Amino acid sequence: MSEPTNKKRIAIFGSTGSIGTQALEVIAANPAMFSAEVLTAHGNDELLIQQALQFNPNIVVIGDERKYPKVKEALSRTDIKVFAGEKALEEVAAMDCYDMMLAGIVGFAGLKPTLKAIDNGKVVALANKETLVVAGDIVMRKAVENRVPVIPVDSEHSAIFQCLVGETRNRIEKIVLTASGGPFLGKKPNYLVNVKRDHALQHPNWAMGAKITIDSATLMNKGLEMIEAKWLFNLKPEQVQVLVHPQSIIHSMVMFEDGSIKAQMGLPDMKLPIQYAMAFPHRIPNSFPRYDFRKPSTLTFEEPDIKTFRNLTLATDALYRGGNLPCVLNAANEIAVFAFLKNRLGFLDMTDLIENTMNKIPFIQNPTLDEYIESDGEARSYAASLIHL
Repeated sequence: MSEPTNKKRIAIFGSTGSIGTQALEVIAANPAMFSAEVLTAHGNDELLIQQALQFNPNIVVIGDERKYPKVKEALSRTDIKVFAGEKALEEVAAMDCYDMMLAGIVGFAGLKPTLKAIDNGKVVALANKETLVVAGDIVMRKAVENRVPVIPVDSEHSAIFQCLVGETRNRIEKIVLTASGGPFLGKKPNYLVNVKRDHALQHPNWAMGAKITIDSATLMNKGLEMIEAKWLFNLKPEQVQVLVHPQSIIHSMVMFEDGSIKAQMGLPDMKLPIQYAMAFPHRIPNSFPRYDFRKPSTLTFEEPDIKTFRNLTLATDALYRGGNLPCVLNAANEIAVFAFLKNRLGFLDMTDLIENTMNKIPFIQNPTLDEYIESDGEARSYAASLIHL
């Protein structure tokens, strides 16, 4: 297959995070195929400046307006346009200067810029799962209306996406999302009660940002992925299954209605799904390490321990009930993880905080975008009130 000839202009929203920095590695390795047209960061001004000087984008946005003068001054001898503030993220997302948005902003903050990109008819490579967890019905409806492809970057959803290429006429019986189990696989509550921040940040297989690493340790990450998968692939809740696969070689699987199963495999390296999304529909060569079947490794699977890791149960409840409940779940989880990372909340207490918030915030069956935003704010405020600072 021939490689694409036109250089694809990439807008990386969240360029200083784990996904953003790896996306820039892919761009640096393929300068004839990709350019970094837009780079944004919330507060990491020093890395944003360094990236801008290296990749010479058209635009950079620093979310924290207090850091605007420093970024502006550092880039004053270049032609790079510098903007600041949350509103600027949306305004830049609505511009025509790029071809694809890599949505890598962590959490709820990624929702509005992603919606602006979709309204603007831009292809979205989606690394922000919370966007679909919070308002998946609205996001995917707008994507269909604007005929905008949403290409998943999460390794599990990229795996499902890859398995479905060429299968558009064939019905899915179920999908299986694989989970590594995180650093505490097999541990019980009497062990987890003493877990601290640094221990939870040591993931056995993946190099990720702090938020997603904690979500992986609590299995909330897998719960959010179940909700994301429902919207991405238009599935019923009962068609989404989770299995623990500690080796992280099979990234996810699809079972079709004839019982045949397709799996996507490879070493755990986020640059692969990032590159796949950016180059889609082409596969392009790279020098990433390869899995070697000649060095036998046992691949194992087991049911997740939902009695110990109750976040997965809470997320499953949100998946089945729908409405604004996934939005509330996500908001409470973001507050819980933030508090845990600040050593203000225990590991197991995160689940209690999320459950209490889900029980408190009024349920809305068919929320508008404004109601999603309101539910998010209410959930954050209530969850924060439960934490003794």
